Amino acid sequence: MPKFHRIAALCVLVAAGAWIATGEFSSVGSAQQAEGKESPTAEAPEAEKAPLVRTVAAVEPSFVDHARAIRLSGITAADKRAALAARADGVIATLALTKGGMVEAGSVVMTLEGPEAVAQEKIAEIALAQAERDLEVAERLLAGGSTSESARNTARTARDQAAAELNRAQASADRLRLKAPFAGVVDTLSVELGEWVQTGTPVATILALDPILVKAEISEVDLGTVTVGSTARIRLVNGTEMEGTVRLVAREATAETRTFPVEIALPNPDLTLPSGMTTEVTLYAAPVRAVVVPRSIITLSETGELGLRVVGKDNLAQFAVVKIIDDTPDGLVVTGVPEGVRIITAGQDLVHNGEAVEVSAEVGQ
Repeated sequence: MPKFHRIAALCVLVAAGAWIATGEFSSVGSAQQAEGKESPTAEAPEAEKAPLVRTVAAVEPSFVDHARAIRLSGITAADKRAALAARADGVIATLALTKGGMVEAGSVVMTLEGPEAVAQEKIAEIALAQAERDLEVAERLLAGGSTSESARNTARTARDQAAAELNRAQASADRLRLKAPFAGVVDTLSVELGEWVQTGTPVATILALDPILVKAEISEVDLGTVTVGSTARIRLVNGTEMEGTVRLVAREATAETRTFPVEIALPNPDLTLPSGMTTEVTLYAAPVRAVVVPRSIITLSETGELGLRVVGKDNLAQFAVVKIIDDTPDGLVVTGVPEGVRIITAGQDLVHNGEAVEVSAEVGQ
């Protein structure tokens, strides 16, 4: 057996020596590279002469004027609200108010008994008429030289005093009459005919519901995008959709929420919309030039910026920083896409700035 081992070792030594003598002892990669180089002056393979050109798919961007939608929660409210109260003490003599009824602007809705005040008003009217006649006589006498200027001045002073007394009597009598400050619907009624009331006693609440307001609050981020006169879309709890106009954008934020109140006016000629109804509000920002792109093609630059890979007429890939301004069912709405480029929609993560590419497909977006 030892003799066999010696013979085997001798055979291995002879074979190794023969292999070394041939000079074929380099790595596999090196051997393939050597085979590729037939001679120092041999022409280089095509792959070594031209850099690798990646193939991408791209589309022509379709620019649109996009008005971003801002969705809020709102509540309806009366355009005007007035709490009427008695202006004097007395018994209610007339009451032209019914709960749910309508009143006209300036109409007398309640009067109080007050014969003394009415009498004083009448006496003051008579006194003023007499003072005016006396002044007229004094003016004629002065013109004819039959009286002095002092007498005429005394008559004028008496006339002015009578006018002031009438104004005071009328103000006292006017406090017995309660008028509607604007046209509206009587929402609450707190008194009855013949009831004794004192000054300040609540009488009724009047609401003006045409137009009716929708009140909402907008964040400070969106504040600059909405202006007075902008169109708003209102969706009621019953599914009804209406269009209104922004009437107010507050310039002072609510302390608790740091949001800004917004008021939208809705037409309500038949008064079907009550105050206090929950609504969904959609406001629209000013239109901006933008492009709608699929979410899948948004990528990041080497520095972490959000954007798109684009390719110009020179077929060189570039990175365009974009800003997402809206998210719609059709895709993301972005601004910042340059003019005259195509947006890479496939292979965007495999190319770099300045890299030459081959565009395999160009379709309208």
